[in-house]
Amino acid sequence: MALQTAANTNDPMAEWAGSLEQLKGLVTERALTGETMLLNMGPHHPSTHGVLRLLLELDGEEVITCLPDIGFLHTGIEKNIESKSYEKAVPLTDRMDYLAPMSNNTAYCLAVEKLVGLQVPERAQIMRVICLEMTRLNSHLVWLGTHAIDLGAMSVFLYCFREREELLKMFEMLSGQRMMGSYMRPGGVWRDFPPEFLPMLENFLGYFPSRVDDYEALLTKNPIWMDRTQGVGVIEPEKAMAWGVSGPSLRGSGVAWDLRKSMPYSGYDMFDFNVPVGEHGDVYDRFMVRIREMRESVKIMQQAIKRLPAKGPFRSDNRKFVPPPRAELGQSMEAVIHHFKLWTEGFAAPDEEVFVAIESPRGELGCYLHGTGGNKPRRVHFKTPSFMHISSLPVMTHGHLIADLVAIVGSVDVVLGDCDR
Repeated sequence: MALQTAANTNDPMAEWAGSLEQLKGLVTERALTGETMLLNMGPHHPSTHGVLRLLLELDGEEVITCLPDIGFLHTGIEKNIESKSYEKAVPLTDRMDYLAPMSNNTAYCLAVEKLVGLQVPERAQIMRVICLEMTRLNSHLVWLGTHAIDLGAMSVFLYCFREREELLKMFEMLSGQRMMGSYMRPGGVWRDFPPEFLPMLENFLGYFPSRVDDYEALLTKNPIWMDRTQGVGVIEPEKAMAWGVSGPSLRGSGVAWDLRKSMPYSGYDMFDFNVPVGEHGDVYDRFMVRIREMRESVKIMQQAIKRLPAKGPFRSDNRKFVPPPRAELGQSMEAVIHHFKLWTEGFAAPDEEVFVAIESPRGELGCYLHGTGGNKPRRVHFKTPSFMHISSLPVMTHGHLIADLVAIVGSVDVVLGDCDR
């Protein structure tokens, strides 16, 4: 809900009257008479985790109404993709949910592959799973660190970012970039794992569970943490589903819905892992679900390393859609032609529409893609979990204190680039 001032006027009283008219029906009558107070939280407040504005109606310190106001980080990514060839659009997807860029890449690449009927080799599928679970750990560590520091747990923030740094080093080893590497590509991944990557990952997976033990020792039974999170921001399962909540926030309400299990993609049906759920749907349960998810991600990656074939293609060899490797360019004129055409014109996709959804660290990330029969899409739209979760904040925050609002906003783990696009 973006509040607009009256147009084509220099009269400040007319602007105020226009804003007041828009507020009617969104806040209670008490706010219009001044009995309750309207207060802006954000868009520069550090605890809104980005440029999110919350217009609060307060009775003392109690939240009566919470109106999210978004759009401050709008980048036009979806519209820009419509002017790019399918492969050249991949780097734009990195910049939506900037804490889970490989998840964004994967949702988009799966949609492209579904649209053109492109197959992904088995080794590339398992490589994708490893990268997606690393991305989940990276995102959850940033969430836990920032959520903890919001509530005063400074040391947890430092520990989480210590572990995240190791993950960023591995991302840089894979893609050349710490955060936005555009590693996933239609038909597979950009390049093979470097020789030093798997030993570094196995070493990390060996000690990481003990670091999660440390986080739990600091927080799980901490009386201050429990007091700030238990019974706060409760959302019932029926309401959570009605408002489109997904991912850890939905599972915290006791709904065992995880697309990796329910609608498997990239070979997730080959892996043995559990779907953690909560019981009460409060901030504490959403915290515990993510803690347990980190342990499950370790299990998935350990299984994936064992399943990873020693040899095999890391990307499709269908030259209609995938550029040839550099080694072929000096030996084959046909390879040079494919390379030139794919990087200048791209490939054509049929005039059809597809939708693909994956389980990102925040929840269900869907990609709608409509081809034109040419080399650029007619329409691209992403259904992002952060947008849905921000819309559910009025339900979770009603009746709580303004200090609880910080815990509630942190618990649903919103990223504003994921919301605004």
